[in-house]
Amino acid sequence: MSELKKAIDQISKDRGIDRDLLIDTLEEAVRSAVARKFGETMDIEVAFNESLGEIEVFEFKVVVKEVHDPISEISFEDAVAHDPNAQLDDEMGFPLKVEDLGRIAAQSAKQVIIQRMRDAEQEIIFEEYKDRIGEIASGIIQRRDRTGWIINLGRTEALLPKDEQIPRERYKRGDRVQAYIIDVLKESRGPQVVVSRSHPEYMIELFKREVPEVGDDTVKIMGVSRDPGLRAKVAVMSRDRDVDPVGACVGIRGSRIQNVVQELKGERIDIVVWSPDIAMYAQHALSPAVITRITVDEEEEMLEVVCPDDQLSLAIGRKGQNVKLAAKLLGWKIDIFTESRYSEINASSKGMDQIASVAELSMESFFNAGFNSIESIVLATNEELLAVNGLTESKIADIRVAINMLTPGIIEDINLDDADKHDENIAEVETTEAEEKEAAVEDVAETTEAAETEEESETPAQGEETK
Repeated sequence: MSELKKAIDQISKDRGIDRDLLIDTLEEAVRSAVARKFGETMDIEVAFNESLGEIEVFEFKVVVKEVHDPISEISFEDAVAHDPNAQLDDEMGFPLKVEDLGRIAAQSAKQVIIQRMRDAEQEIIFEEYKDRIGEIASGIIQRRDRTGWIINLGRTEALLPKDEQIPRERYKRGDRVQAYIIDVLKESRGPQVVVSRSHPEYMIELFKREVPEVGDDTVKIMGVSRDPGLRAKVAVMSRDRDVDPVGACVGIRGSRIQNVVQELKGERIDIVVWSPDIAMYAQHALSPAVITRITVDEEEEMLEVVCPDDQLSLAIGRKGQNVKLAAKLLGWKIDIFTESRYSEINASSKGMDQIASVAELSMESFFNAGFNSIESIVLATNEELLAVNGLTESKIADIRVAINMLTPGIIEDINLDDADKHDENIAEVETTEAEEKEAAVEDVAETTEAAETEEESETPAQGEETK
């Protein structure tokens, strides 16, 4: 076996490069070297002879009577000297020794070979790591640049960007680190593997590695929300009724979850049970706080959560961390109220549904106009109430009457500072019938008074006549 053939086989084995690709690269390199020395007009053929283990180069020339281009043409006399059967316009091939190409051409061929081999190796690495997206890779911290840390993975390098690191985590050159492969990019200098230590999926992969039930899909992780380096919530469910998902993930005396915590530099992890019922799921997600009431708005994907007054700090968490992670885990917006605050809000809006029903409008119509309680309606003028979409003068009168009937004690609860304004509003709802009754009473009084006056004037006259 020739030295060239041995070299091809060895490189193919060590670098993992396809042998045929290496041979094509060699042939292309020699072709490029010939073109550099003799020009592009030379008609050549380059092939690797497997039996000899060598690169063979043939130049082809056309047989002509008179030679104008010695590179591509040969005279009839010279052609006959090589082959007695040669004819005009025949194309004859002549072997060309690779050794005759010269130092510059050989250097050019070497550069082409190196570049082609590098390209082929980079393509192999790209294909390999492209299929590993979503896996955990291990490497050694090599250096730091402006974009993040460079990690040596062996065959290639990976980038751990600043925004994919765990905050306050410190590295030094030579440290071994694990990370989650999130992307592989094609770059001019080679494939760029991008890794992360803060990605939620990284935690899932760690649990798959540490918890056999998660690895074999008996326990399924339904969601993860992280505040990297500080706290995380993991929602789990079991496909087997005999397997406790929380216990499986925690392990005996916390042995399994501690391995994950240590890898994430002490990040606190809450394991919660997933539920298809969003209210129950929210109750689990907000643990360790105790929740007394949850109102679900499916259209807005919003939850109104009520907890005891002494549980508010637990429900919200330090700097809002607990409720923020729970909202991220659920994918819903969460508003938290204490029981006392919730009672205040309900008291202020109590009876609004009945008022809205009297007006034949929705409560949102009043809320959008800024009327959130019966008190606000009582203290508003008719002109201000007309700002409610769909409200008319007649409906306002109906509302005034309804307020007096439904909440007779509400007037006493209004501040005295607003009494004058309230009296004006009440005066507006006096009925025409009441006004007519008052007028009738006045007429009767006037008639009676006139009659008495007339009687008094007539009595003395009669007395005088009697005398």
